[in-house]
Amino acid sequence: MPLVQYSDSESDSESTSPLPPAKKPRHNINPAPSLPPLPASFHNLYASSTRVSVQDDPSLHGGRTRVIPHVEGNWPTHLYLEWYPGKDELSLLADVISQSGNVPDEKAATVHSLLHSDLGAQLPLHISLSRPVILRTEQRVLFTEALQKAIHDSHVLSFDVQPDTLYWFPNYEKTRWFLVLGVQRPSQDGLNRLLKLSNDTLARFGQPPLYATSSTQGKQAGVSLRDKSSSVSAEDFSGCFHISLAWSLSEPSPKERERVAGVDLRALHGIQVGFNSVKAKIGNIVSSIPLGKKS
Repeated sequence: MPLVQYSDSESDSESTSPLPPAKKPRHNINPAPSLPPLPASFHNLYASSTRVSVQDDPSLHGGRTRVIPHVEGNWPTHLYLEWYPGKDELSLLADVISQSGNVPDEKAATVHSLLHSDLGAQLPLHISLSRPVILRTEQRVLFTEALQKAIHDSHVLSFDVQPDTLYWFPNYEKTRWFLVLGVQRPSQDGLNRLLKLSNDTLARFGQPPLYATSSTQGKQAGVSLRDKSSSVSAEDFSGCFHISLAWSLSEPSPKERERVAGVDLRALHGIQVGFNSVKAKIGNIVSSIPLGKKS
C-alpha cells in the first residue's frame, strides 16, 4: 500500500496541472561524483546468509550437514584470510571449475562452485588458519583480544601468494571434498607464521590446531602432505595451505582426480592474491585484524 492515497479527483487534477517551472540555480553545480567502492569492512557486516531454519536441514543447503551441532552458549569460530577475486580472476577460476567438473559417461557427484551464492552474489574465498572450533560465550572477547595482541606483536606484514596446484581435499570429517588451489610459500613466510600464532592462541582456550606436525597432519586431514613439503621441517606447512573453489558430497574417483591433475593452470600463475588482515569469525560476527603494512 502506498504511503499516501489520493482520491480519483486529486489524481486527475495533478495529472492535468502543469508543474511550475524549476528555478535556475544561482551558481553552477558540479555533477555528483561517482560513488566510491564499498569499504572492506562492509563485507564483515554480512558474513553469513539469512537463517531459514533453526534445525539442521540438509535440504536447505545442498545436502550438507552441520559439522558442529548448534548448542546454546557455543560460538562456532573460524580464523582465515579472505580474498575477493576481481572480474577477470573470477572468469579464470570459473573456467578451472568447469574443466574439473563431472567426467563424461561416469556417475560422478555434482560439483558446487563456491564463487557465487545461489542468488548469484559473489562469495569471498579464503585460506583457513584454523579448524572450525567452538568458543564459549565468556571466551569470545578474551580470545579476540589475545589474537589481536599476538598478531600485532608478531609484526607480520601484508603479503601475496600465488596459486600453483589444483587437487581434491577432504574436510576432517570426510563429509565433503573440496576442489582447492594450493599456493606457493610467500616471502617472509607469512602463512606459517600466522598459522603458528593462530594455533598457539587456540591452544590457550583448549582448542585443537589446524596443522600440528607433519606426522599428525595426514591423520587429521585424511591425506598426506604434498611432495613439495616433504623435505622441509616439521613446522613448515606450505604444502597444506589452499583456497577452496568448489565442493562435492562424494569422494572423487581416481578418474576425477586424474582429470583435475590434468587441468592447465598456466593462466592462473599470473594471479597474485594479496592479504592484509586476518579474519576471526565468531558466530556471525567478523573481526578484521590488520597485518603490518609493506614498506
